[in-house]
Amino acid sequence: MKFRSFVWVAFILGGITASKLMDKFIFNTKFHFNALMFLIGIILLLLSFYISSKTGKLLKKFGKEGDVPRFQTNKLVREGIYSCMRHPMHLGLMFIPFGIAFLMNSISYILFIAPITVILIFVLIKTIEEPEAIKKFGDEYIKYMKEVPMFNLSLSCLKKLFQ
Repeated sequence: MKFRSFVWVAFILGGITASKLMDKFIFNTKFHFNALMFLIGIILLLLSFYISSKTGKLLKKFGKEGDVPRFQTNKLVREGIYSCMRHPMHLGLMFIPFGIAFLMNSISYILFIAPITVILIFVLIKTIEEPEAIKKFGDEYIKYMKEVPMFNLSLSCLKKLFQ
């Protein structure tokens, strides 16, 4: 958990720093407040927090049997949104870089940093999250991987997320 928190802070602070430098030296732009961009940023961040909160509640409700430490699960969750998407919480977290990018009104963050951050999140899921889940849940998770996609943006799946 500490490593993942550190990675998120590094993504955000590194992205802010890199985008400020790129905006200044490559795009020759300076920050100026734009209400529409700010509003889009707020909406994206609220969407991220909503998705993370909703999926976290499902994990808390269905992912624990017995005495399990906070932020840990010992049961594979396949209810709700997890019945059609394996990583809905990460989908929500992928909105954070774009929310920050729009809040900052940064062309380099929107075009480069946020997409790179989303790709890195995807890589971390494939290289860390999924192997940990296979180790924890074994064949049950391998079967789940075959049945349920990592992300699913179909209307029926998104309805489950926003019910």
